Amino acid sequence: MFKRLLAAALAASLAAGCAGVSDEPPLSAQAVAAAPSLSIPAGRWRAVLVAGDNSSPAFDNGIDTLRERFAALGVRNITLLAASQARGARLASARAIDGSLRAAGGEACFVYMTSHGDESGFFLRAERRTLSPGALDQALSAGCGERPTVLVVSACHSGTFINAETRRPNRIIVAAAATDRTSFGCGADDDYTYYDQCFQQSLDGAATWRELAQATRACVATLERRLGVRRESRPQVFVGPAVANLRLPGR
Repeated sequence: MFKRLLAAALAASLAAGCAGVSDEPPLSAQAVAAAPSLSIPAGRWRAVLVAGDNSSPAFDNGIDTLRERFAALGVRNITLLAASQARGARLASARAIDGSLRAAGGEACFVYMTSHGDESGFFLRAERRTLSPGALDQALSAGCGERPTVLVVSACHSGTFINAETRRPNRIIVAAAATDRTSFGCGADDDYTYYDQCFQQSLDGAATWRELAQATRACVATLERRLGVRRESRPQVFVGPAVANLRLPGR
């Protein structure tokens, strides 16, 4: 059934691929209304949570809390790749991320990555390199294939992960900042980044991943206005037409 839906949604996905990444257009109300409600049992989700840098405790804190939150929702298959080996988890490296995604399994994939970043990709302190959108796309395709897939990249310039190659009908891709913008809250004294904090705060009130992404974006905008941020981060959201109404685990 899901493969038939993917075929029907492909034309809409290709049309979306022509849009610029700095102002990702929302899925139309008609496309949302036409998409079925998809509910994957929580025990059949596969989660990979990645903290790429230990220069701030915010990154490891973010994935530690998300592991607890999603375990409470019933997700049992959770891989943690931390920025510090002191956390007792595997160290986040390009090879570890690739291997974890290629072994994703399950019926749906959730990938959350938090670190520093630039327009070339996601920073990995362990290797002093960035993971590119192309490399991550290949790992997602190999591990998750046509399964419903949710990717969240919480980093500066993370809109670079939404492009013509990564947009797929079965994917939701959420970026903490537009390609030409920075995100905030990754200092040595921060418990969480602004985006990670808002994602966690918005989790309880959302039924679908699309709703969660929209609520998180609104939360970030409010927080940045309150704190007087002059050049806002402008989080980006791409929603593939086949997963417009994909429900959160346990919802």
